[in-house]
Amino acid sequence: MYKEFTAQLKELLSTPQDCVIFPHKNPDGDALGSTLALWHFLKKEGHNCHVVSPNEYPKFLEWLPGQEQIHCFSKTPEACEKLITEATVFFTLDFNALGRIGPMDKLLGKTTTPIVMIDHHEAPQSYATLKYSDPSIGSTCEMVFNVLASWDKSLLDKSIATCLYTGMMTDSGSFRFSSTTATTHKIVAQLLELGVDHTIIHQNIYDSYRFERLQLLGITLNNLSRVDQLAAVYTTLSQEELNSCDYQKGDTEGFVNYGLSLEGIKLAVIMIENKQEGIIKMSFRSKAGFDVNTFARKYFNGGGHFNAAGGMSTDSLENTRAKLEKAILAKAALLQ
Repeated sequence: MYKEFTAQLKELLSTPQDCVIFPHKNPDGDALGSTLALWHFLKKEGHNCHVVSPNEYPKFLEWLPGQEQIHCFSKTPEACEKLITEATVFFTLDFNALGRIGPMDKLLGKTTTPIVMIDHHEAPQSYATLKYSDPSIGSTCEMVFNVLASWDKSLLDKSIATCLYTGMMTDSGSFRFSSTTATTHKIVAQLLELGVDHTIIHQNIYDSYRFERLQLLGITLNNLSRVDQLAAVYTTLSQEELNSCDYQKGDTEGFVNYGLSLEGIKLAVIMIENKQEGIIKMSFRSKAGFDVNTFARKYFNGGGHFNAAGGMSTDSLENTRAKLEKAILAKAALLQ
């Protein structure tokens, strides 16, 4: 699939273009890693490129090569709109619905400029002119590697490899999720040969937390509840609890995974209150044969992957918790 896609992309970019590359809102390691890797590569190919993020990203990603060149729409909307207006090609990476880029979706939704999608989530929208979509692949960074290596492997360097390794590592749970394949490890080997320092990357991501984040983790684990009928656990964080630990973007990254470390548990959910946006942000993780993508779509306006998905609720935290318990019990009844 990616070889045909790459050939079409090379044709689209056969002459110098003004490219704007978008990660999704609240970008994670895979979103930033894939966009920056592509940015580095296209610059080498002679294109004028910019990465425009809908909003800020966690501090533990602020070391990625080239991240200081990212434009943040929530900070400088006029400058970002100018870049978007002048672009001749758009790239959307690690998302497949334009609503994931916030207010910028209105600009892209009515554009006649070609849009290129590279993404590994299920049920893509049909907005893209050129699309490489494969939910069977564990990360968008792995997909970007396929494209860049097929295009011109000689252009890959340590900066590109570092960005790609970061996204592959974070989206695979340090290569422990079921989406990690032999192909994934073969790609990692090639990235290491390009000079990637995997120890430093892991330290930058996982060993640079603030004291307050660990306090917040303690609150999260203390709020953990279990629903035995479906071998499920869930936890909550209220706005007051977040504020008590001086919450910063990215502090709750990975918290939902702690529930899955319990023996016999196959579903873990975290609900995080955001009073400014008036929503409860939800993350779902599972193992074995529990499809959280379908579960999140059905009950909480979400979706994602079979074992990892997101969702949201506009109800109160208490009512959302009650709705979740009801949904879990309904799912348990169907499985009996």
